[in-house]
Amino acid sequence: MENQFLGNQHFNISNQVVSATCPSNIALIKYWGKYANQIPANPSISYTLNHCNTQTSMEFLANEPFSVQTFLAGNEEVKFAEKIEKYFKNIEQYLPWILKGKYVIKTENTFPHSSGIASSASGFGAIASCLMSLDEIFSTDNHQPSTINQKASFLARLGSGSACRSLYNGLVVWGKTDEVEGSSDLYAVKYPDEEIHPIFKNFNDWVLLIHEGQKTVSSTVGHGLMNTNPYAERRFQEASENFVPLKEILKTGNLEKFITLVEHEALTLHAMMMMSEPAFILMKTGTLEVINKLWNFRKETGNPLFFTLDAGANVHLLFPENESSEAIKNFIETELLQHTQNGGVVKDVMKF
Repeated sequence: MENQFLGNQHFNISNQVVSATCPSNIALIKYWGKYANQIPANPSISYTLNHCNTQTSMEFLANEPFSVQTFLAGNEEVKFAEKIEKYFKNIEQYLPWILKGKYVIKTENTFPHSSGIASSASGFGAIASCLMSLDEIFSTDNHQPSTINQKASFLARLGSGSACRSLYNGLVVWGKTDEVEGSSDLYAVKYPDEEIHPIFKNFNDWVLLIHEGQKTVSSTVGHGLMNTNPYAERRFQEASENFVPLKEILKTGNLEKFITLVEHEALTLHAMMMMSEPAFILMKTGTLEVINKLWNFRKETGNPLFFTLDAGANVHLLFPENESSEAIKNFIETELLQHTQNGGVVKDVMKF
């Protein structure tokens, strides 16, 4: 299967500067646990955010000794450069020209780097897009736009698994599932817009920054701990099974069932961490305060405010943009912001 992405050995390289912008995403059915070569243990689906993105420019100096220099918001990042060098060596078979020059990569995020918004997803998505722009210039192949996106998603996955979902807008699926035609473990595919009820096409995601520091356990380590987690197999099975009701929910616009499924997925992700060996907890006191207050608010008012969590303490507050939005925004600002570290909130939307 991966052979379809092997690169053309005939290419003409030259000095170039390319750039790309790539959004972040937030998973609804979670990806947690993987096999060799970034193959997911279960399928996942995410919303692509509209405002939180990474802007990357890549300068390629042809025929210089291979090296990578990276700058994040103007500051040189040596560790990240080492990671990118390793990544480029890893994907040479797909881009045979990739080690034939020097790179200067400049990156900016439109969101706080430590906010728990998936910066590796948008970051590797932007790098993969830049590489495909260079490939179009250097390669003698004629690429179709659809195959360019597919290969960019494939390459992004090899940098950071969930990055492959950031190459498309709307709802995006990564991992083979019978419920989504064309789905693959190797790259992400767009969930068909025509199968999605309008209520899910205009959504808010307000990210409460409960904790703005380094996580105690990285996602890479967390994924690895699923290899010995006694509940892992059942979890992978459940994530796959959840695509069946989700498909119906998305079609019919059943917000109540959507809320139940999304919150269950978020809590299951963190339950897996607590059942790892060694166990770890990424939620903070503020995370739990927010969840409990949110549940009470929803019970009392019936307003469709709900949450999901990434692998961290910060809370993604999800709610549709409709007649209830004002009351929800008011509640978040008066009741929930106090639980953030520094009043930090990133307001985003998913509109498509």
